Amino acid sequence: MYLFIFTLLLVVFQYVNSKNIIKSYDQKYEKSLVKNNIYQDTISNLRDQILTLSEFKLDQTEAALSYFEDRGYKVSELIPFIKDEIYELNVTKGEEHPLIPYASMTGGKMLINSIRLLNHKWIIANFSDGKYWGELLIGYEITEDEQLIFKLIDSLLYPTQ
Repeated sequence: MYLFIFTLLLVVFQYVNSKNIIKSYDQKYEKSLVKNNIYQDTISNLRDQILTLSEFKLDQTEAALSYFEDRGYKVSELIPFIKDEIYELNVTKGEEHPLIPYASMTGGKMLINSIRLLNHKWIIANFSDGKYWGELLIGYEITEDEQLIFKLIDSLLYPTQ
């Protein structure tokens, strides 16, 4: 009789314990499914952002790439060359930058900070003197004698607050 009661208690204990373990695993599994769905949504949003950001980018625009390739240029070498040429304008002598139509109001020099080649004709860049900043729309072309010419199309200086 004692053996039967002991066995019954042991079976009940095992049943309750197993039920709690299974319930715990189910809760963990449901939480992981919810997290997985959140991560999938995040990944999807990031892919959409990458696609949006690559819309106006020279190395993502087939027509702009073929424009340069048809003229015999290697785009992988041309893009860094164009960026380097613009950044080299930052180190020109004098107070004024050749492309930035605004004088620095802090005693420094307006410098181009970042550049994005939109296509085979336009560049967008931002500039700053440390306090004031703005953006430029620059046109560029490569002449027949392989000279790179920049032309300021428009500029914007943001007001300070």
